[in-house]
Amino acid sequence: MIIKRYENNEQMSIKASEIVKEQILEKPNSVLGLPTGSSPLGMYNHLIAMYKSGELDFSSVKTFNLDEYCGLPTDHPQSYHEFMNKNFFRHVNLKPENIHMPKPDKGDQESGCEDYEKKIRQAGGIDLQILGIGRNGHIGFNEPGTPFSSRTHVIRLHQDTRQANARFFNSIDEVPKAAVTMGIKTIMRARKILLLISGESKREALYQLVFSSVNEQFPASVLQLHPDVIVLVEKSACTRLEKEYPFINNQLNI
Repeated sequence: MIIKRYENNEQMSIKASEIVKEQILEKPNSVLGLPTGSSPLGMYNHLIAMYKSGELDFSSVKTFNLDEYCGLPTDHPQSYHEFMNKNFFRHVNLKPENIHMPKPDKGDQESGCEDYEKKIRQAGGIDLQILGIGRNGHIGFNEPGTPFSSRTHVIRLHQDTRQANARFFNSIDEVPKAAVTMGIKTIMRARKILLLISGESKREALYQLVFSSVNEQFPASVLQLHPDVIVLVEKSACTRLEKEYPFINNQLNI
C-alpha cells in the first residue's frame, strides 16, 4: 500500500485524475469502479476538463458504480444516479450502454444484485476501483461487520453513516436506511485500487487503515491484503498518522 500526502484537496484531485488518465490511455476500454461523495468531486472535474481539451476519450470505457440508496427514485436530487449524471456522466462521452449503476428498487433485490455481479464479470472485471472511506471504515456501503466474502448486496446503513450523509438532506429522517453496494469481495477483485481520503474528520479512519488488524469491524482494513493499492490523502487527514509514521517526501510505503 502506497500512501501519498497532498497539501490540499485540489492537489489530491489532480493526482487522482492523472492516475485515471494513465489507466485509460494504457487501456482505452478500461473498466472503472466509481464512487460518489465529496472526495471524488475534484477528480471528476479534472477528468471532465481533460475530455473537453481532447486529452481523454471515454467512448470505450465502461463504468460500474459502487452503490446506491434504496428507496430513492433515480432522478431524486440525492440519488447517486443523479449525482453521477450531474457531476460526471453528462459532461463526457461515455456511452449510455457502458454506464452501470445499482438499481435496488427494480424487481427482486437479490436477483438484481446477482445481475450486477454478472455484468461486472462479463465486462472482464474492474481494472481500477476508486474508493472513498467512511469514518467507521466503510468502503462502498459495506458497514462494520460486513463479511469479507460479500458480493453485491443490500445492507442496512449504520446511524453514523446516515448522520454523516444527513448534510445532503433536509434532515436525517430523510436519509434512506438501506442501500445496495458492491461487496467487499467484489471490490477486492479489482486489479488496482485508488483510495481518496480528505478532511480532518477522516484522520482516525486513515490511522486505523494503517494500524488496525485485518478485521471485519473495520472493513477498509481488508485493503491491506490487496497487492496494488494507492491511497491519496489530503494533509488534514494525516495529523494522527504522521505522529506514528513520518512521511518521507510526502509518501509512505506500508
